[in-house]
Amino acid sequence: MTTEPFGARLRRAMDTRGPLCVGIDPHASLLTAWGLNDDVAGLERFTRTAVEALADRVAVLKPQSAFFERFGSRGVAVLEKAVEEARAAGALVLMDAKRGDIGSTMGAYAATYLDPGSPLFSDAVTVSPYLGFGSLRPALDAAVLSGSGVFVLALTSNPEGAEVQRATVADGRPLAQVMLDHLAAENEGAEPLGSVGAVVGATLGDAGVNLSINGPLLAPGIGAQGATPADLPGVFGAAVGDVLPSVSRGVLRRGPDAAGLREAAERFTDEVRTALASA
Repeated sequence: MTTEPFGARLRRAMDTRGPLCVGIDPHASLLTAWGLNDDVAGLERFTRTAVEALADRVAVLKPQSAFFERFGSRGVAVLEKAVEEARAAGALVLMDAKRGDIGSTMGAYAATYLDPGSPLFSDAVTVSPYLGFGSLRPALDAAVLSGSGVFVLALTSNPEGAEVQRATVADGRPLAQVMLDHLAAENEGAEPLGSVGAVVGATLGDAGVNLSINGPLLAPGIGAQGATPADLPGVFGAAVGDVLPSVSRGVLRRGPDAAGLREAAERFTDEVRTALASA
């Protein structure tokens, strides 16, 4: 199968729509805040509103799979429809599933999110490399075939992550740097941007690692988690031009009014553009 690589499509989307990813995270508390019941009907209304308000204007929408899976097959059906409608409206869909396993099981996860024949086929998916980077090979290979992307957890914003990600290997590198070096190798020679990205929290301060992977850097933590667009140059340094900041509650709490969702997304996009232009 031949298609334009995800990295090229993402670069174009970021340049035209703005460098912003908006998460679709239907927390029970957000459903309540929107005046919706914490059930499949509330989930469907929440998701449809977010997609209709944002998919024609933001670069990336990032549904968090767990908040749909908790409702079983009916929740997954809502997710399938959201993916289809968001992509039809022009947004790239990054499935936040954080899958990680080995062998045929990793291959099954890859088929779920990176096979064009799957009802959950997405433009990219998040994965965990901490069973060894080689365990991701089925997903990496599937992404190449379908022109999709893979975002690999590298330095996450949760405090617990440091005990694994900051641990050092025999040559003295932090484990996160080992993963980032693998990503750089996967993206070598890609233009204008590689399709294998890293997840690096925007709340980290100085990341303390080399983030020049020639691929996108998904930066969760903007908004409710405490980071601001102005923090991005300090965290990402010379690689800041490849950053895709992600905000969820900072936009979603403006619902259920569609205009409020759009205004919040536009404000964050403008703030990110200003921060990156000054870097």
